[in-house]
Amino acid sequence: MCKIRALVLSVTTTLQWLPALISRVTIGMIFIQSGWGKFHHLDKVVQFFASLGIPAPHLQAPFVAGVELVGGSLVLIGLFTRVAALPLIGTMIVAILTAKLKEVAEISDFFSLSEYLFIVLLLWLIVKGAGALSVDHALAKQCEEK
Repeated sequence: MCKIRALVLSVTTTLQWLPALISRVTIGMIFIQSGWGKFHHLDKVVQFFASLGIPAPHLQAPFVAGVELVGGSLVLIGLFTRVAALPLIGTMIVAILTAKLKEVAEISDFFSLSEYLFIVLLLWLIVKGAGALSVDHALAKQCEEK
């Protein structure tokens, strides 16, 4: 039993860089695609935001598109990941409150919302950081050497 535990620990220690990388690539690409799509269909996004009662939809739509595109890009490459995650979480909270909450009949519905899962993943990146294969890690390493 101890040998199995040691083997599992060895493998998981060796691969500890992988979860952050996969998380960043996944969430980064989702937000990049969403932001890019919003920019290319701003008129439809403005109309949708207006239908949800979001104030100043003609200002909010490009703002959200920019947050998603820039924030997603930063998370993808792991640059200022913890900071970039905050406005992305904000957009997901607004999305839940304005568009998705009416779909929630019970708690399991809430936990199934992709927006909620994005928040969880972004919170994990805030707490754990971007990981070893990131610009953040390279910059931190550079600072330690000085």
